[in-house]
Amino acid sequence: MIELFIDGASAGNPGLSGAGVFVKNGKDSLQYSIELNEMTNHEAEYEALLMGLEKCLPFKDHIISCKTDSQAVFAAVEKRYIKNQKYAHYLPKIILLLDQFDLFFIKWIPSKENAVADKLARQAIYSQKKKS
Repeated sequence: MIELFIDGASAGNPGLSGAGVFVKNGKDSLQYSIELNEMTNHEAEYEALLMGLEKCLPFKDHIISCKTDSQAVFAAVEKRYIKNQKYAHYLPKIILLLDQFDLFFIKWIPSKENAVADKLARQAIYSQKKKS
């Protein structure tokens, strides 16, 4: 089973943003700190999901267990529906990627259990601030 931890962060709302993606495959792991454009925290969370799904495509024949501390992202995947129309444009992209996996599960976890992905998302923001 592949464990996927995702998190998005913004320095402001909107503001500089980042996505953190942490993929665990047994003892092996991959970590991605992805710089995003200026956006809201919710947008960064959806971007983190998209990036995480893309990073897991090589493992699409495995069981993917995704963990997020975003209730909005969790609900969007579970219901395949995004209530807030401001973010609805993410849904077709999400579904297109989800449908490529044999088995995909998502679980909401408290922020304290998502520390690695959170750190990666914040690193992406810090990296952008250093460039400015």
